[in-house]
Order: sequence, then C-alpha cells, then structure tokens
Amino acid sequence: MQSYSSNLSQLSGQIKQWGLELGFADVGITNTDLSSYEAAHFNWIGENFHGEMDYMQRHGTKRTRPAELEPGTTSIISVRLNYLDLSAKSPFTTLHNPEQAYISRYALGKDYHKLMRKRLQQLASKIEACVPDFRYRAFCDSAPVLERPIAEKAGLGFIGKNSLIIHPRAGSWFFLGELYTNLLLPVDPPFKKQGCGPCTACIDECPTQAIVGNAVVDARRCISYLTIEYSGSIPLEFRSKIGNRIYGCDDCQLVCPWNKFTEPTQETAFSAKYALDNISLLELWAWQESDFLKRFEGSPIRRIGYLQWKRNLAVSIGNIKGNQATLTSANQALKTSQNGLTDLVNEHIDWAIEQLESQIDTQNAESKVSRPAHFDKLGLKPDLNPNLDHDETAQSLAHKTTIKPFFAPKYYLPKELK
Repeated sequence: MQSYSSNLSQLSGQIKQWGLELGFADVGITNTDLSSYEAAHFNWIGENFHGEMDYMQRHGTKRTRPAELEPGTTSIISVRLNYLDLSAKSPFTTLHNPEQAYISRYALGKDYHKLMRKRLQQLASKIEACVPDFRYRAFCDSAPVLERPIAEKAGLGFIGKNSLIIHPRAGSWFFLGELYTNLLLPVDPPFKKQGCGPCTACIDECPTQAIVGNAVVDARRCISYLTIEYSGSIPLEFRSKIGNRIYGCDDCQLVCPWNKFTEPTQETAFSAKYALDNISLLELWAWQESDFLKRFEGSPIRRIGYLQWKRNLAVSIGNIKGNQATLTSANQALKTSQNGLTDLVNEHIDWAIEQLESQIDTQNAESKVSRPAHFDKLGLKPDLNPNLDHDETAQSLAHKTTIKPFFAPKYYLPKELK
C-alpha cells in the first residue's frame, strides 16, 4: 500500500475516502483545541444540569483537553453515521397513539456502539497500514470525549438549539465517532455559525421544557435522561408529560426543519427488531425478564435492565387514553404485577393504576349524566358517544385527521416517511 508519511494533505483526502467506503456519511478532521467550549461545559456541570450522570464530571479536563485523555493526540478524525430507517413505522403516528410504545429511533435495532467502533477500527487499520508509527484511540460515546464540539470544529455540522449536531444538508439523525491520532493532519473548516436562526421549534415542542437555553439542556428534565440514564423515581411533574415514550425521546428532532434533508441509513443493523417501531405498551408489559434479556441481546435498551424497563412501561401505561375497555384492560394488566416487583417499580405501577381508574371514574360519571332516566327503567343502552376520545382509539382517529406536533407548527422528515 502507498506510504503517505510525507504527504499528510494527501493522506487526509484518502482517510475521508476510506471513511465513505466504510459506510460513514461524512468524515472531518480538526485539532485538539477545545478551549472555546470549555467554559460552557463546566458551567453546565456547575448548574447540575447533568443530573446523576457523574461520569460527565468525573474526568475533569480530560473531556475538554483531548491530549490529557490520550497523550500524544494532535489531530482528531470525526465521523458521522446515519441511523434513521425510513422503512420503519412513522414516529408521528406512534407518538399520537397512546396505546403504542414509542422508542427513540436510534434504539430500534442493534447497539450502535459496537458497530461504530468496529468501523473506526477498520479505518484506523487502513491508516496504520501505510503510516509508520501511527497511534490512535477510537471512541463512540464510550469515554470522556466532547464529541459535539469536536464534530462542529471538524465541519460535520453546527450545534443546534437542542444541543445536537445538525448538518444543513443532512439533518441530525446520525451517530458520532472519533479517532484520536498522533498525526498532524490538515484541519477542515469548522462551522462557525449556528443555523437555527429565529426558530424555536425544538424548545417549544420539548414535552418537559428541558431546553433551558440556546444549546443548553437540563438533563434532569429530559425524557431521554429520565427513561435511560436515571434509575430512580421519576418526578411526578414529568410522568404525564412522558406520554408513551418508554425509551428516549425524539421530539426535538421531529420538529427540526433541517431534518427535511435527513439522509436515511444504509445500515440494516439499525432496522427495527421485534416490531419495536409498531408495538403496543401492553404487549411489552407482558414480556418476562427472560424475554427482555433475550430479545434485547445486542440492543442498547438492554443496559437499562428489566426493572427500569418495567418502571418506564408503567408510567406510559398510566398515560393511556381510550374507551373503558381499553382503560380496564390496561388497569388489569398492571394489577397482575402489582407488588410483585421492587418498591420503586411498584410505586410507578400504583401511580399508573390511579391515573387509569381516575379516567374510568370520569367516564362513568359522564355516562350517567348523558343517560336519560327512562333508559334505566327500560333497560336500554344509550349510544355513549358524546366524546370520541372515549369510544375511538387514537389509532382510528389518526386516519381521520392530519397528525401535527403537540406544540410546534410542523413535523419535518423526508417525504418517504411522511
């Protein structure tokens, strides 16, 4: 193989070509100077916006000073890999059907960590074969790395108001990965301007109002944090707002106008397993721990554990809306597990049962008000249809109305998924 030791500019171009051939959607290169991002990072930590993610502060400046984490690092190769599967069930219809389970699109298939690290290793091996004394370390959300600032500096996109990397021609549905290297490679032009302009769709749409400033997210309010990173009792103020989101949340991406330019994934590994893009909450509730462990083998969902999974499901089942048959079925499913799990999970089950029974009581009261007295005497059953929400599921209503965001003006995804 050709040696590039004396022509780093040519090597830079070759690295990008290899990256594309390996399936990465884009490859950028930057240096290790992240000083302009350091104050914002530590201010975020200082505000306790990281919640109980202690690993965010554990390593001090190793996160903001790459050479402290990996001595000898002089250049960083940043890559992105698209993950949105356009053949999956529309996230819009799932979000608007409270009986269905919503799982963040990145977690429908296989765990991205292993796939990304394998590809990064393959890229490193290609460089290693033609560059003497090449040293590197690969990362994918697996160490104290300031990946979004690195990606912004490497030209892979700008940091949006929702704190995600957004590319004007590719949206934000992608994973990031890095190769810390000892090569002094030419750097790519960074994104210097945020492309959000006056748009506040992500801020408006966030169910729990977790975006507390421009590119500042209070994790303690974020549904992704609450359902994935946080293992304690979900605060009461957020339970109803979680809706049917049982693992993560995509709302800020779903309303981002730049995502009309989303590039679909080419990776079959990210396709939904076990119909996770179109599955009911009650079907998932019926899974035993053995089902959870077996079906989520190789999935990012497995790491939260069965009990946290049940906790999340209990909250979303408590948020089900529908007719009495639907509510009663959900209530009975919860009661079969009541007091059979940990105190933490039981607490959320009890809350969910209370929510469902409150709805049932309300519907009973409304039906009595709407039933003329002579119906009872004659044993007649009136048409209890004063409120479509009680007699038609959200799924059937979805076919009759145009689905819109809960708060923001419009959803944005490529036409293939609309």
